[in-house]
Amino acid sequence: MLLWVKAFHVIAMVAWFAGLFYLPRLFVYHADTRDEVGYARFCTMEKRLSMLMSIAALLTIVFGVWLLVSYGSAWMAANGWIHVKLLLVLGLIGYHGWCQVQVKKFRENRNSNNAGYFRLMNEVPTVFLVLIVILAIVKPF
Repeated sequence: MLLWVKAFHVIAMVAWFAGLFYLPRLFVYHADTRDEVGYARFCTMEKRLSMLMSIAALLTIVFGVWLLVSYGSAWMAANGWIHVKLLLVLGLIGYHGWCQVQVKKFRENRNSNNAGYFRLMNEVPTVFLVLIVILAIVKPF
């Protein structure tokens, strides 16, 4: 059973990261859009994607908590890497929240950032992904 939970945790995480990689890329293009029809189209795309990635984030967290509870507190105490991973996941949740704020700002026509800013922010989830995967696979401490 635990392997099923782990599999669904990874599947949900992949879906969540797909959204975290693509949504800021949409922001890049949206920031450069000047026509009303294009602007509205990006608002629709961003809203739909943000809803889907929020569901994936929730499922990732639910399956992750299920795994933590299943492994128990003794396992957590003996594996320092999981504490660092959980801190990174909290940071990722913060980044997810930042994305949600940007969706709302675009929808309300209040975005003040340019495409270059969003290009830079688009790299953030890559750093999280690399660190989280290394911790989960290598378990360095």
